[in-house]
Amino acid sequence: MMRIILAALLAAAAPVASAQDAYPTKPVTMIVPFPPGGVADIVGRPLAAVMEKSLKQPVVVLNRTGAGGAVGMSAVAKSAPDGYTILMGLSSISVFPVSDRINGKTPSYEMKDFAPIALVTADPTVLVVRTDSPWRTLAEFVATAKAHPDKINYSSAGIYSTLHVAMEIFADAAGIKLFHVPYQGGGPAVTALLGGQVHALASGPAAAIAQIKGGKMRALASWGTERLKLLPEIPTFKELGYNAEFYIWSGVFVPAATPGPVQQRLRAAVGQAANSAEFKGAMDKVSTPVSYLDASEFRKYWDRDAARLKAILEKLGRIEDKK
Repeated sequence: MMRIILAALLAAAAPVASAQDAYPTKPVTMIVPFPPGGVADIVGRPLAAVMEKSLKQPVVVLNRTGAGGAVGMSAVAKSAPDGYTILMGLSSISVFPVSDRINGKTPSYEMKDFAPIALVTADPTVLVVRTDSPWRTLAEFVATAKAHPDKINYSSAGIYSTLHVAMEIFADAAGIKLFHVPYQGGGPAVTALLGGQVHALASGPAAAIAQIKGGKMRALASWGTERLKLLPEIPTFKELGYNAEFYIWSGVFVPAATPGPVQQRLRAAVGQAANSAEFKGAMDKVSTPVSYLDASEFRKYWDRDAARLKAILEKLGRIEDKK
């Protein structure tokens, strides 16, 4: 009898194992929870294009926007854990569960709902203004902000997005009040600055470097611990005396219950793509260095960054109440 039961269990498990071994047998959807033009989209599209060669299936990029990225992230967290829906997320993935609780809301997802696949890029954000603005240095910007509280406005990818949190970290460190104008992604936030709707922006370098080099934007400072190699003339906030540090990183995630063999297949595909000459060439064009970490190292990196952001957010409190 036991042999019969064991045989039946093995037979039932065989199709599942076979399906995992064959993965993928259909197109994979990469959710980018922001509009085109932002860091996640700039990194996600060329990465997906190279992943297709390894997976031998299309990797379709879908921009699912809303709530500063929380809508798309929540959609992936709640999707079928079969490897056919993956997320190109940013560091803001760690923000929303914390910010929701700060504001008395039930989080739409938890960090534990995701399994990290790989870190792809990691850059400090950069404070930019238009080149026709009156501010040539950070000191001039801060002086104006102190003289005219809430008169300098800035765009972001949405409330509690990476770009919003970065600016609030700086404002808190500098003792100034800025006026927040949220948009539905980094791309629209950049467009708002270029179009004169706002005065400033905290941007990922990938989304701003072309405008900086083209003479349309001026960078005043970066949120890193050391100067950016692509903008060596731009000082960090820390060297100017402000305790402001923030990194906008991009990484690939899947729902936490995704089977191990499927996760391993995706890890291999992302690793091959991220380290390929084709992808690195695409990133070179937007002056973005690849900072690849496989799942285990990425988990450690993510946990450290999430703990730091949680402490910052709890110190800042209900950010939107300040406006």
